[in-house]
Amino acid sequence: MAERIENVSHLDWRELKEALTDTERAAIVIDVREPEEYEEAHIAGLPLIPMGDIIDWTEKLDPEREYVFVCRSGRRSFEVAKYFQNNGFGNVHNFAGGMLSWAGEGNPTEGGPAELIESYGLDKTEGENKS
Repeated sequence: MAERIENVSHLDWRELKEALTDTERAAIVIDVREPEEYEEAHIAGLPLIPMGDIIDWTEKLDPEREYVFVCRSGRRSFEVAKYFQNNGFGNVHNFAGGMLSWAGEGNPTEGGPAELIESYGLDKTEGENKS
């Protein structure tokens, strides 16, 4: 069961693994570290939106979806989760322990650059008519 700290749900590595594999749940897991951290090691398939760029995405992401935020230790992702929650996103989680916990438990990671965030189709405003 997810722990709540400052009214934000914190998932452990087992709960994150469940969120990643449960296709009915369809949680969107986003890495909020810096590109060089992501390139060194990341969870396969996760989009990268660095914490410094995340503000630009609050109007692009669907507030009705479920989100899990990941960083190195869980601190930056906690701040991002709080920010999203304070901006109308009701189903957000922080991955407690971050990549240190994920890798420390022997879970797989991969290296290499991030795909362009646009390739994940997360922008709910794409395709809308702009006047």
